[in-house]
Amino acid sequence: MRSPHEGKADQNLHGGGRERLPRHAGGRSPEPGARQGPPGLPAGPGGRRCAERRCRGSRFQPSRAGPGGGSGDASVPAGPSGGAAGLPRAAGGGMARAVKALTTLRNHWKKTTFGVCLLSWGGHWLYGKHCDNLLRRAACQEAQAFGNQLIPSSMPLKKATVFLNPAACKGKARNLFEKNAAPILHLSGLDVTVVKTDYEGQAKKLLELMENTDLIIIAGGDGTVQEVITGLLRRADEAVFSKIPIGFIPLGKTCTLSHTLYPESTNQVQHITNATLAILKGETVPLDVLQIKGAKEQPVFAVTGLRWGSYRDAGVKVGKYWYLGPLKTKAAHFFSTFKEWPQKRQAALMYLGPTERPPEEPEEKPSRPPLYVRLYRRLRLYWSSPPKEIPQDVTPEDWEELKLSTIELSIATRNRQLDLTRTEDFMDICIEADTVSKGQFVNRGSQKMRDPHTCPEGSQYIQASRCILQLPEGTEGSFGIDNEEYEAMPVEVKLLPRKLRFFCDPRMREQMLHAAVQ
Repeated sequence: MRSPHEGKADQNLHGGGRERLPRHAGGRSPEPGARQGPPGLPAGPGGRRCAERRCRGSRFQPSRAGPGGGSGDASVPAGPSGGAAGLPRAAGGGMARAVKALTTLRNHWKKTTFGVCLLSWGGHWLYGKHCDNLLRRAACQEAQAFGNQLIPSSMPLKKATVFLNPAACKGKARNLFEKNAAPILHLSGLDVTVVKTDYEGQAKKLLELMENTDLIIIAGGDGTVQEVITGLLRRADEAVFSKIPIGFIPLGKTCTLSHTLYPESTNQVQHITNATLAILKGETVPLDVLQIKGAKEQPVFAVTGLRWGSYRDAGVKVGKYWYLGPLKTKAAHFFSTFKEWPQKRQAALMYLGPTERPPEEPEEKPSRPPLYVRLYRRLRLYWSSPPKEIPQDVTPEDWEELKLSTIELSIATRNRQLDLTRTEDFMDICIEADTVSKGQFVNRGSQKMRDPHTCPEGSQYIQASRCILQLPEGTEGSFGIDNEEYEAMPVEVKLLPRKLRFFCDPRMREQMLHAAVQ
């Protein structure tokens, strides 16, 4: 019995039909005995595999035997490139791999998201390192221009003594100095001596033994600055050493003085290189100093100020709540209100008003007169009668006394808002009101962390050149002097106007002069 397929094949052979057999890509017809697959699929081993893949997901399985007893799969005609007809093998393989990769990423979307975030962070980190290297290179090239300047053979190299606190910035200060500041100083042609401190208070002792130098450079934070200037002004010959210009390289966690001397920068490398280059450019500004002396202690010196009160005590404990992230500041002030409320400080304050600023001494020393002029002056002093001393009327000091009850007392210099043209010298005394709610205390505490010596509305503001702070017996707590902790005790605070000269960025000096003119 003949099948319908055989009858249709006979019609085609006898010319009854016009259906043609499939042809290869090369133009040749397949061999008479070649296997053919289902219509619409390419023949050959590749087509067979494709058909099998299609039928695996279906409930129908492909037939292994054709109607004529042969296989039901037809062979695929090979194209010119050896792949399927009309489709290059490379293009087909690349598309399959792309589809497979996209499918894998879709099925493992969590790992994909993590990988993308990791790669983005890594790329940003590498780009930041590259930008830091470019900043270092540019700063070194600028410093080398100073080092290439010619000097007379009789002129010695300038000596620079660097006081480095390796423990600043959580132990990163040494690495920051050696990477960003040390190459600039060495390329500039200075004779650099680096003194590293090993423990707190060592800089004060080292300053007593320091020999003469042309520059003093402080590499650290507020605590290092306070130690160095205290040791410098405690010397017996402080009148000579206080004229040595001082440079400040901000490497610590808190660097209050850098806001006055250098432009603001979010990049730490740029901030350090700018500060180091400012030392080489030579522009200086005079800064006031506070002399804080207890009854039995040696005086302590500060360039920022003194704080005593609840905001300071709560700010010290912010680090304990590090696990709260951005809420740690508010948490420290909020939990401090649980101990006692209201938190008042009782004291007595005596102070003197501002003083007139004397004319600034010329920086250039007058030339030495000839020998015969000096001999004539000495002979005239020797033979002439001693001048009579004219008694001068001493005006009594006008002290004012004030009883205070405050939540915080701060005594600060004017170095933060430096005015080079003012005619009076004074320090700012801020006595904050003790009638503060807990909510106001928490909100103001966050502001105090950004600017510790800000004086909020409703506070009593006094300008003074000298003051005496008397505390009741048994007073507990601590002072914050330039962000360093000292025991609270009765103290006398005296302003030393324009006592030290610090190197500053020329742009900042121009801004100060421009603001003073306006």
